[in-house]
Amino acid sequence: MSAFKAYDIRGIYGEDINEELAYRIGYFLPALLKTDHVVVGRDIRLSSQSLHDALVKGVTDSGADVWDLGLATTPMVYFATAFLNVDASVQITASHNPKEYNGFKISRRGALPVGGDSGLKDLEKLVDSGTLEIKEAKGSVKDYSHVKDEYISFLKPFAKGLETLNISIDCSSGMSSLLIKDILSDAKCHYINDTFDGNFPAHEPNPLEEKNCAQIKAETIKNASDVGVIYDGDADRVMFIDEKGSFIQPDYITAVIGKYYASKGRTGNALQDIRTSRSSTEYLESLGFSVTTWKVGHAYAKLKIREIDGIFGGELAGHYYFKDFFCCDSGILASLIVLSVVKDLKAEGKTFSSLISSIVKYANSGEVNFRLNDKDAAIKALYERFAENDKPSAIMDFDGYRIEFPTWWFNVRKSNTEPYLRIVAEAKDKALLEEKLGEIKAIIAKFS
Repeated sequence: MSAFKAYDIRGIYGEDINEELAYRIGYFLPALLKTDHVVVGRDIRLSSQSLHDALVKGVTDSGADVWDLGLATTPMVYFATAFLNVDASVQITASHNPKEYNGFKISRRGALPVGGDSGLKDLEKLVDSGTLEIKEAKGSVKDYSHVKDEYISFLKPFAKGLETLNISIDCSSGMSSLLIKDILSDAKCHYINDTFDGNFPAHEPNPLEEKNCAQIKAETIKNASDVGVIYDGDADRVMFIDEKGSFIQPDYITAVIGKYYASKGRTGNALQDIRTSRSSTEYLESLGFSVTTWKVGHAYAKLKIREIDGIFGGELAGHYYFKDFFCCDSGILASLIVLSVVKDLKAEGKTFSSLISSIVKYANSGEVNFRLNDKDAAIKALYERFAENDKPSAIMDFDGYRIEFPTWWFNVRKSNTEPYLRIVAEAKDKALLEEKLGEIKAIIAKFS
């Protein structure tokens, strides 16, 4: 299976990803993006340093320079791409995947993503069959680690006033530890898993799986915190725990971010992915936002939010995008915005859980995953059953299908990064949700 995916390059180190691949990516990228210098960052995975060294050698052998950030969160690389006004950047990371994975996230000028439809397929062809001609005048490697301080200075104003909060934070042994203590230096924070460790000993760096949130839930209760925060491995995603120790479904956080911007007098266009709860959509619309629904994935969201001139956007996976941040996602920026909302609630004598309760109006399944032999046939069967036999009020067909009815809806789609068929369903009450989810599962079971 190719390591080249819809959004990035990713796979198991030693099988899909290795130093030869890193070298060839480094060699061909400058010509593809027509640049003579490439910004490079890396996370703390055990294979990241050697992949970094191979990628850097590829870039310099092509005659281009490397502007090396050193250790970086993925959003810090996005920031550097825009801040330094460069034409190409690479972050070496596998984001939230288990420790045996690694990969490359590539951006172009303006921190625009290089995805499958925006250059990644062309890069794959070059990597597979392009000819290497090592230049006599090799490029140089320049230390650009000072960008970290610039990024902290950019984020620090969003942390203003948070000293009134009691916060528990799980850094997942990943890259958020690089920055978060400097940014929240004035706040009362209780940190866990805040030491870099590419083995991720406490839990996998994927907070979307609730089992990985057991520690931060317990910590939030133990510390009587107003809120718990957990970042993924490269800090481009973030999840939240309320003061009762309950995990908050990430698409509800999109609504919370809308509350922040509405309180600043900024309403307009907002972006959500095709899996998003009607609870969030209706809440945002009640605040005065016009909400656009689009495909899942940062390579799609970053382009769409620019197209609609959106103020912000959010995804069920915990990615949040901001016009204030070059239309890119940042787990730390998202957390600072949500913490600001919690701060204002606390000043009013209200809790985080009370806000979430006021947003949520429907019973929601969350994302349910099925490992199938024939995902396409299962999708076709679901479409025939619900879209052709029933009378849906709306059908969205740009990322799998979202088939809507007055009292319920569901989305079925194939994962772009993992071997799963994914289902999200929502209904007016729990009984109807269980009934419809049971019908869906019965159809899918025929293809497992």
